[in-house]
Amino acid sequence: MNTRWNRQRASRMPSHRYRDVYQRVDVPNTDRAWPGNRITRAPLWVPVDLRDGNQALAEPMDPARKRRFFELMTGMGYKEIEVGYPSASQTDYDFVRLLADTDLAPDDVTIVVFTPARRDLIERTVESVRGIRNDVVIHLYTATAPTWRTVVLGHDRASLKELILSGARDVLRAAGDLPNVRFEFSPEVFNLTEPDYVLEVCDAVTEIWQASPNRPVILNLPATVEIATPNVYADQIEYMHRNLARRDSVILSVHPHNDRGTGVACAELAVLAGAERVEGCIFGNGERTGNVDLATLALNLHAQGVDPMIDFSDIDEIRRTVEYCNRIEVHARHPYVGDLVHTAFSGTHQDAIKKGLAEHHARAAETGVPAHELDWRVPYLPIDPADLGRDYAAVIRVNSQSGKGGIAYLLENEYGITLPRRLQIDFARRVQDHTDGSGHEVTATELWRLFETAYLQPNPAITVSRFENSADEHTSITLCVDGIEQTSTHTGIGPVEALTAALGEHGRKVDIVALYQTSIGSGNGSEALTLLEYRTDSGTQWTAGRDRSVLAASLTAVVNAA
Repeated sequence: MNTRWNRQRASRMPSHRYRDVYQRVDVPNTDRAWPGNRITRAPLWVPVDLRDGNQALAEPMDPARKRRFFELMTGMGYKEIEVGYPSASQTDYDFVRLLADTDLAPDDVTIVVFTPARRDLIERTVESVRGIRNDVVIHLYTATAPTWRTVVLGHDRASLKELILSGARDVLRAAGDLPNVRFEFSPEVFNLTEPDYVLEVCDAVTEIWQASPNRPVILNLPATVEIATPNVYADQIEYMHRNLARRDSVILSVHPHNDRGTGVACAELAVLAGAERVEGCIFGNGERTGNVDLATLALNLHAQGVDPMIDFSDIDEIRRTVEYCNRIEVHARHPYVGDLVHTAFSGTHQDAIKKGLAEHHARAAETGVPAHELDWRVPYLPIDPADLGRDYAAVIRVNSQSGKGGIAYLLENEYGITLPRRLQIDFARRVQDHTDGSGHEVTATELWRLFETAYLQPNPAITVSRFENSADEHTSITLCVDGIEQTSTHTGIGPVEALTAALGEHGRKVDIVALYQTSIGSGNGSEALTLLEYRTDSGTQWTAGRDRSVLAASLTAVVNAA
């Protein structure tokens, strides 16, 4: 008896309650071509952060955040962007109208709007895009999987098909005469829908919409909830790719989610199987475990020598903007963008990276080819951090990086202070300078003194003489700058924004990058500590403010930055 597979006991997990995907869907057993294919060019990327990603936020984006996110995406080079669900939200409707009434959208960017197959909502959606000069895609969706159509929608196959086709006719009737408008259809939960049924519905939709090579229809096939290994999704996509009617008039699109943690693999295999377009979110935000991560997909191509056609050369600025808009921090271990993805803590990794970088620069010197143009082959670094706008500080100064973890540990355990990762790096450099000079061990008390000297020195030139917040959102601030007092009033913004505006009136502009709250100690005697990262001509710097009041600590940090 082979005991290799019998060394583990059965768990107490009730796995019998779930069915394998092959028992739920008649997955086509095709003569697979996709395993032998290669990705040699980027698909059309379509970020859905402003719609699908926005729906997944605890606090949906306000208009300012939507606008900032949109400007980020156009600046990165995205040519098709799903901007909202205008029939579901006044904020989304107003944002679409903003695109119609301004030049916010570059001429070569296609605007996508989302609607269910309901006549009044379709009409509202078409109304939102009238007057937009850009190309527009109206994206119609309906769930088609058996559980969704029977339990949620109350339809059988025939009646649901008629509902979808009625919606398609309504879209054509409302927007068919608009020359800049094309159409998209998503059979939601495609990956749990019977292949023959979804093919039948999609072909009927493209017939109604008169799909042609000059006005192609987008058929978007979502893995709305991941339920199988990525090869199954690839089989389903290849089946559609091979069997769709009017294939030369269809742009085949995919929209994977990440419930099994394999959204990126699903998207890559789907492209191998015939998909030409990928919908997702820049860093994978979305319902449950998220939409597919477009940054990871694009940079995976970059790492294989394929131009992703999107600019990630300032990855930290992209991350900061996405974090601001979503109010969600990107994990330190997130592929490519996380603060720690180019940092080695292991001594063997550190040694290999040092030797690899030395060899890389030696080759550049020997050949006369600039280092940034040479083939990249540094151990443990799949791509050159410089491609993403990062330097080698976190890689080369590996001992200080290792020390950073110990510094953060001592401050947290002795004083209860939690430092953001980028402040840990900044402070570690200062501690390294100190230890290089003294040669002695640094205690937690000495670390705290160094921290106070570096970040908590008061600003003698500026004081806040008076600060008042009224119930009607008016903030009155009296500042004394270089001995001169001046009072200003600010409406509709928070206290920190009001103070930065007042300082700007004194010629002391503060460009805040990030603001973090922690505390010194615990219990009733603890003090608030605000940690503030701000931008200067030479890069970003850090300062801090402390007080029993969180607000006072934040205001002090802003004044110290000024």
